[in-house]
Amino acid sequence: MQTILGSGGIIANHLATSLPTYTDKIRLVSRNPKVVAGNEELFPADLTSANQVMQAVKGSDVVYLTAGLQYNSKVWQEQWPKLMQNVIDACKENSTKLVFFDNVYMYGKVVGPMTEETSFNPCSQKGEVRAKIAAMILDEVAKGSLTALIARAADFYGPETNNSFLNMMVFENLKKGKSAQLMISKNLKHSFTYTPDAGKATALLGNMPSAFNQTWHLPADMSVLTCGQIVEIAAKELNVKPKITVLPKLMIQMAGIFNPIIKESVEMLYQYDSDYIFDSGKFDKAFKFDKVLYADGIRNSVKL
Repeated sequence: MQTILGSGGIIANHLATSLPTYTDKIRLVSRNPKVVAGNEELFPADLTSANQVMQAVKGSDVVYLTAGLQYNSKVWQEQWPKLMQNVIDACKENSTKLVFFDNVYMYGKVVGPMTEETSFNPCSQKGEVRAKIAAMILDEVAKGSLTALIARAADFYGPETNNSFLNMMVFENLKKGKSAQLMISKNLKHSFTYTPDAGKATALLGNMPSAFNQTWHLPADMSVLTCGQIVEIAAKELNVKPKITVLPKLMIQMAGIFNPIIKESVEMLYQYDSDYIFDSGKFDKAFKFDKVLYADGIRNSVKL
């Protein structure tokens, strides 16, 4: 049995469609799980409940933690450590391997490429939380009490990836004949992870015994583009003009005063005021994986 904790999100769905390559026993766990590939076991559970997580993990060989919480620093500070402890305890009790789908917030502002060896140096409240929960896993692995791996992704883009900055502010605006909206600059390089590849690669890692007790950066196109170049490609695919509106940092900060969602994003603006380069070289060398490059990924993302 392989179990996805936090089913229903874009990554969890791509993971669920990839796992049948390795197993015919898949369990989907969330408050209201829904079938993805057609033959999964559905297990309703609240991941903040230790008892419910223990029951959800029981009988699992591998657990994938792909859960997302409300994008709010206070919620993250209160709930993520508890949720992670619940999952760690359940995996230890059931001798289950853990695959944690993570982001790069714990690295903070990085000069040069981000690799698996990049030190944790968070410069945001959300980054501090991500550093804490990643350390919880790494500490258990170091003690030999947990078999686990961390799979990290850059910012998302891809078909039906509705919460992606690129999908929302670039692709959808261009489709409507509006200007693409970019944060702070159009001339800085910014890596993105293609969501179908993220799900497929996470499934691969979870079924590769040699991959455990390590951190992996999931595959991404290493020929990193500027956001302005991405707009050019998307506009060409849509046969529209590549109109761009650059949103200055001060404007975004001011908008955050009136919009709580934008307010929660302000502390992450450091990711857009310099190059953001995500290095997946370790994965690329270890596995034969046909990753989708930006030209095809953008085409697939805008054609729907």
